[in-house]
Amino acid sequence: MRTRTDVEDARVRQWAPACQAIAVLLGPYAEVVLHDAVRDRVLGIWNPLGDRGPGDPSLLGELGRLEATAHDVYGPYEKLLPDGRRLSSVSAVLREADGEPSAVLCVNLDRTPLDQAATLLAAFAAPTAPRPEPLFEHDWTERVHQIIGSFVRSAGRPVERLGREERLTVLGELRQAGVFAVRKAVPVVASALRVSRSTVYALLAELKDEETSA
Repeated sequence: MRTRTDVEDARVRQWAPACQAIAVLLGPYAEVVLHDAVRDRVLGIWNPLGDRGPGDPSLLGELGRLEATAHDVYGPYEKLLPDGRRLSSVSAVLREADGEPSAVLCVNLDRTPLDQAATLLAAFAAPTAPRPEPLFEHDWTERVHQIIGSFVRSAGRPVERLGREERLTVLGELRQAGVFAVRKAVPVVASALRVSRSTVYALLAELKDEETSA
């Protein structure tokens, strides 16, 4: 990891361990820069993403114009490198004991690997083609999984956390789909719902009683 610092400056000696720690944690994708808030120049840079070095202008602008409500930490905000790479940046004003600004610590994170990962995930999450139903019309286990999976997604919680009324609703949908006309359907449904076979039989009996009394 490349490091360029003004080793004679007391602020570099004070803040270098923190800057180095951030650069090591986020490297090689993060540039950490320590700026002189008084003379508006670079004091040190860890894992530089460009050609800046100690003594170069910081061009920070007027710190007094920053929002006081930000508690001296600003960002993340976006920056761009000349080659088009996007950066997510955070800046923190470091103050002396009397409250005067002494240095500004900036962390510039190269978003390239994050953008690449997002593109890859978006490609996998792209809408799929319609399911070829002729391949599945005789696969009743697929129908079980489809019905239960759709219900679980709409409920927004794991299948094992479904309540009694929700299980009754799912079993009603499965019965309407003709699943229980298939021999040995109950063990498959019980496994998919993460309950015992006796629980499925009891709930089916309850559904039948409700229909009889309706």
